[in-house]
Amino acid sequence: MILWAMTFRPKSIYMFQKEISQLNLKQLKAGEKRWVGSLLGSSAALLLKEIAEQSRQLLVLVAKNNQHVAQLESELEFYGIKPIIFPDWEILPYDRLSPHQDIVSERLAILSNMPQQGILLLSASTLAQRVAPTSWILGEHFDIRVGQKFDLEQQKLRLVQAGYLLVDTVYDHGEFAVRGSIMDIYASGQEAPIRIDLFDDEIDSLKFFDPETQRTTSNLTQFKVLPAKEFPLKDGRSTFRDRYAESFPTANPKKNPIYQDVMEGIASPGIDFYLPLFFSKQSIQTQGMLSAYLPQHSIVITDRDLDECLITFWKDVNRRYEDRRHNADQPILPPEDLFLKPNALLELLNHFPRIIASSEQFEEKAGVINMAVSEPPRLPVNPKHEKPFHQVKEYIDNAQHPVLLVTESAGRRESLRDALRSTLGDIPTVANFNIFQNDQYKIAITTAPLERGLIINDQLTVISENQLYEHRVVQRRRKRQQEVSEEFLIRSLTELSIGAPVVHIDHGVGRYAGLVTLSIDDQEYEFLQLDYAEGAKVYVPVTNLHLISRYSGGDPDLAPLHKIGSDAWNKAKRKALEQIHDVAAELLHIQARRHAKPGFAFEIDQSLYMQFASGFAYEETLDQANAIEATLYDMQKAEPMDRLVCGDVGFGKTEVAMRAAFVAVQNNKQVAVLVPTTLLAQQHYESFKDRFADWPVRIEVLSRFGSNKAHVKNIQDLADGKVDIVIGTHKLLQENVQFKDLGLMIVDEEHRFGVRDKERIKAMRADVDMLTLTATPIPRTLNMAFSGMRDLSIIATPPARRLAVKTFVQEHTDASIKEAILRELLRGGQVYFLHNEVDSIERTAENIRALVPEARVAVAHGQMRERELEQVMQQFYHKQYNVLVCSTIIETGIDVPNANTIIIERADKLGLAQLHQLRGRVGRSHHQAYAYLLVPSIKALKGDAEKRLDAIQRASNLGAGFMLATEDLEIRGAGELLGEQQSGSMQAIGYSLYMEMLEKATKAIQQGKTPNFDAPLSLTAEINLHMPALIPDEYLGDVHQRLLFYKRISNADTQDKLDNIRMELVDRFGLAPQPVKQLFSVHQIRLKAEQLGITKVDIGSHGGSIEFSPDTAVQAISIIQLMQKQPTHFRMEGGQRLKVLVMLEEYEQRIEFILKLLDQLTADLNR
Repeated sequence: MILWAMTFRPKSIYMFQKEISQLNLKQLKAGEKRWVGSLLGSSAALLLKEIAEQSRQLLVLVAKNNQHVAQLESELEFYGIKPIIFPDWEILPYDRLSPHQDIVSERLAILSNMPQQGILLLSASTLAQRVAPTSWILGEHFDIRVGQKFDLEQQKLRLVQAGYLLVDTVYDHGEFAVRGSIMDIYASGQEAPIRIDLFDDEIDSLKFFDPETQRTTSNLTQFKVLPAKEFPLKDGRSTFRDRYAESFPTANPKKNPIYQDVMEGIASPGIDFYLPLFFSKQSIQTQGMLSAYLPQHSIVITDRDLDECLITFWKDVNRRYEDRRHNADQPILPPEDLFLKPNALLELLNHFPRIIASSEQFEEKAGVINMAVSEPPRLPVNPKHEKPFHQVKEYIDNAQHPVLLVTESAGRRESLRDALRSTLGDIPTVANFNIFQNDQYKIAITTAPLERGLIINDQLTVISENQLYEHRVVQRRRKRQQEVSEEFLIRSLTELSIGAPVVHIDHGVGRYAGLVTLSIDDQEYEFLQLDYAEGAKVYVPVTNLHLISRYSGGDPDLAPLHKIGSDAWNKAKRKALEQIHDVAAELLHIQARRHAKPGFAFEIDQSLYMQFASGFAYEETLDQANAIEATLYDMQKAEPMDRLVCGDVGFGKTEVAMRAAFVAVQNNKQVAVLVPTTLLAQQHYESFKDRFADWPVRIEVLSRFGSNKAHVKNIQDLADGKVDIVIGTHKLLQENVQFKDLGLMIVDEEHRFGVRDKERIKAMRADVDMLTLTATPIPRTLNMAFSGMRDLSIIATPPARRLAVKTFVQEHTDASIKEAILRELLRGGQVYFLHNEVDSIERTAENIRALVPEARVAVAHGQMRERELEQVMQQFYHKQYNVLVCSTIIETGIDVPNANTIIIERADKLGLAQLHQLRGRVGRSHHQAYAYLLVPSIKALKGDAEKRLDAIQRASNLGAGFMLATEDLEIRGAGELLGEQQSGSMQAIGYSLYMEMLEKATKAIQQGKTPNFDAPLSLTAEINLHMPALIPDEYLGDVHQRLLFYKRISNADTQDKLDNIRMELVDRFGLAPQPVKQLFSVHQIRLKAEQLGITKVDIGSHGGSIEFSPDTAVQAISIIQLMQKQPTHFRMEGGQRLKVLVMLEEYEQRIEFILKLLDQLTADLNR
């Protein structure tokens, strides 16, 4: 029945049919033109969508600039067609930078496989730029498919020729790696890297894998290998040499580093502006432009002002050329070699059928059509008016045709529906424009990021949010992408370099001297060599790596170097242990206080929760989902939660908080959200209102904004339980703010609160669930999380296409500032300029106006009036200014996705957390962002400041906040968790060991035992089976990787973890050879032995012995039974040692025998 009803839906309604038939595009020949005028609002996008759907031709849409591209993209998507975007390099002409590898990959994918229909969208300047000749790009790729013959060495050469980089581990486009019979390659134009598995010399399988975890995901049968760069770096060298000499006859190539690099086959930044020199002059002149790639029948659609855009761009390029051409040793190519002159480009376009579009009317003549559309009217909502929506309502009443309202988010959608309900009734919500059209609604509302509305006379109106609210801040969001595993972050911290201080639990602090292989009893073993005082060396077998840890707790250069066999280490360890005992007792006291007070066990109504969760506009990243799950799990327990969610700026911590708040409110509890600044309170208030738009939840804000009357009322309502969620600055902590039933406290940007505020929070915290969000946790917090007092969730996953922020440390000069600001302004972006002294901030702004006259400069600092500050921030957001000179007030501010450069003066004076936080203000969209840290002089940097700037420059990858905090912990020491004393002991024994001992002491006290400081710290069984148990060099050549796997295997404390590591090894490096299997067996035995309290297993071909610890779990009776049953095989020596007299020649036999014995002893325990 229902099926029947669906088949009779009215056919899609096409708009603009009359105009499209008048255009008669089928008859439009090359060189002919049509003019389409009065394309007001977003009507151009709708017209093009209709044309694209009805025609078999490719429409090439040339936008005025990159901002225009983004605007058209969102409009086309709104009307229901996804354009293919040919991306811009996003760097300035003659920049000493190269475009991001992902951008290059996308461009190559489009050039090598140009779409034949649909819409290709690009900006005028991108079109004007020369590209590699068609003969090279279309001739350069080769296919790889399952089952074909594949000679590794030959293919290696082939990839290097195509510009790919041979690396150890593949993370980015344009890299490949070879391990044994496996090759990994991240080919241009592919979504993910591919693992090629060979069987003999044939391709056995092709699989995509995830670059972060290096584990394979899905299979494919074949793929294309495109070049990694837009020019032949290796093959083109001789051409380059000749063309360079021809272009710059007087220059000395030896003095140009870029030339030297090309000869070495290195792609150095800025090489891209020598692209034409890699090809013959003739091929670049005849085929080196985008128009050579377009299908013959493409229709080119340009704006009426195209000529002007091209001329302005050409002038810009020439200006930059003039600024830079005077360095005789590093000559640059003239603009006409790299870009097409405006008239040359227009001539090329005349070889195609063309449509010229304009928002103004054209004079009537043959081939001209003026559209029957009107300018979308402004219908401002006036909040002060008693009928704020009067104008919208009036417009809709008078319209004799369907009207669609478009809002930015669900929250705005609901508030608009509420406002119009009294006059227009319930407005239906539709998912998108096509449904609205096909189902013939009279009026409806939808959500989409649409900037310009549309009116087709007497047919249809689309009203965008910008027409209603002129000054509203619109937050743009993008989909989220894959996660980075926690291991990946912590692992990059454990990389040891030769000479780094390490702590061995029995011998103290020594220096790491590399991995060595020694042969003992004709067996190869791998050891870590540690050097101690007076030339002593200690070799630690790789199976015992858990006995050593990286020394961190102060400056590595000041780390002690212990003498073996002296008492100094034991004393230091002893002293630290006693102190750890007190610290542990006190930490436990706080814990106990919280555990003693039963918290509230929240209940989750699954169906309501799912409904709320589905309102989140992106896919959750794995880390985010884990953090949410962990938080909700904690809330359902009957003791107060205390969780720290640590994630980089913009990685979605707020969503974790919202889910928690939702659950709390469903359980009729109140939620308090504590933030450090008024601006942030306002932003959170807006986003919470958005997210809870569809739910009956009352949200209020307490901050310096708002009238006193409203405040008093809000505080009263809080106490009466009428407010569900309150967001506020430290006003929330005042005595007069009382809650009726507070269930959840969320603290955002924790690092901004002082100790006193925190104490006040702590007092509230013994009873309520606490959720703390932060990008750079301060060391003390991190320390508590590490020692298991607070639970830690790390969100280290960037949303999709977020590129890491490129960070430069530079000396402060006018030239460097001008260059940095111009680079950003010329690609349509905005700049933060951080100057942290309010007295001289106006003067700084004047200097910038003088340096860069085209900049529109505004000033923002904390001593301005709140209203004024708010206004400047809004105007900056709306691009009325493009340079904001400000103080650190922007650390916690509204997101400005278009601001992608930050310049920080006197960076040497700021702390690590602060630098990271500030750097996180840029790079919130998918453009490459830059951070410049300016210092008066690089040479004069001292100690900690130098280390901090170095750390922040190194950690430029996304998700680095957490790593930086750990580094900071090492630069500053952990500060006292509780009391004055302990950084001394931490210095003496190193931070990791300190934490380990603290954890042990805490566990012991929890079980009611006194920690025994003389007993060896951790009971680790020593297993020696007299057989090679190692990862051979030829299986895994990279020492770091080997060390990392050894460490991970040693630290694995369950059989599951061991199995996972084994699977990963096989997945990444091929089948495991015998010694590797034996290594896993040794660890399997170690795990079983540790559970039984066995300290040593030493068994060779003629048997051996097993030693028990004094408090072993093994029953005396089981041993006696063993000796009775097989008197020739077993006998006791002394109280703790069992002698084994069995011939075990084969390795397999030996392993099997011991496992069986241990299983037997374990089974006896459970009887």
